[in-house]
Amino acid sequence: MLIIMRLDSSRIDIDRVKTKVKELNCTPHEIPGSSKLAIGITGMMQFLKEEDFQMLPSVSEVLRVTKKFKLVSREMKSDDTVIKFDDSSIGGNVLQIIAGPCSVESYDQTFEIAHELKEMGIQFFRAGAYKPRSSPYSFQGLKEKGLEILADIKSQLGLKIVTEAMNSNSLNSILEVADIIQIGARNMQNYSLLEEVGASMKPIFLKRGMSATVEDLLLSAEYIASQNNFNIILCERGIRTFETSTRNTLDLNSVPVIKQWSHLPVFVDPSHGVGIWDKVSPMALAAIASGADGLMIEVHNHPAKALSDGYQSLTPKRFNKLLKKITLLSSIVDREFLYEK
Repeated sequence: MLIIMRLDSSRIDIDRVKTKVKELNCTPHEIPGSSKLAIGITGMMQFLKEEDFQMLPSVSEVLRVTKKFKLVSREMKSDDTVIKFDDSSIGGNVLQIIAGPCSVESYDQTFEIAHELKEMGIQFFRAGAYKPRSSPYSFQGLKEKGLEILADIKSQLGLKIVTEAMNSNSLNSILEVADIIQIGARNMQNYSLLEEVGASMKPIFLKRGMSATVEDLLLSAEYIASQNNFNIILCERGIRTFETSTRNTLDLNSVPVIKQWSHLPVFVDPSHGVGIWDKVSPMALAAIASGADGLMIEVHNHPAKALSDGYQSLTPKRFNKLLKKITLLSSIVDREFLYEK
């Protein structure tokens, strides 16, 4: 259920509505928006009636939300969510790029890549300190040491850090360093972790599970939003199908579907989507053409020596060529792209 309040509603009237919702054993959520003031309701709503709220002061309209996912749906909020940082943003009319290596492997390796990306105008640096791997014998990340390196990059280069949280045990340490917390595909339906990162109020980068539907992804995002955290970035990173010519099947159909169903920004990760470096650039451009708000790209200065996912990583030189193509494409799709270096 969605309660539309008058734009001139007083805090007293807003709190009165929220108190009424709680009295009916449900949870109120103030929905941020530019064009209307709204309060979403979640919980056991089958016994709620529109008239419970229609007569309250400053209530303009009461609407039923038909989707299983409520807070992240377009029915709850019609305008796009824009996640704002001190000198940049994600969502809206801006195309944004998150780039960096799959893993933090060493101080020198990580700083070398970070320096080159900063010179290209990249603002969001991705690298995993903790790495969930299919094999227990594969490189698992530098863990706490990796976080220390990312903290140095943040303080010395001014880059915003995007890194993955695998579980609750390491979450507090990650919260001290990360500007955006990534939830990987394997943890997309780890609902207790989703609620915990949601409560942090940090922006969350939520990747689609390898066998998840679009609805599954949006319901997972709902767990984060249920903590009143709407700073959520959804990411299409490929799903498992019968096709074996690429690592995954990059489902670009999902981008316009999500944009229709949800107000949250949508990114595409073509590196994991195809798993082959020379297919990353064409699929990145296709992702932007499909309506994506941004890309996550793996970049490594020595891919052949990478401890994880080297074969799908672009070198800085190849990545820079991709940025130039994105600059040309951005004007066609009416997007603002800030990396004209």
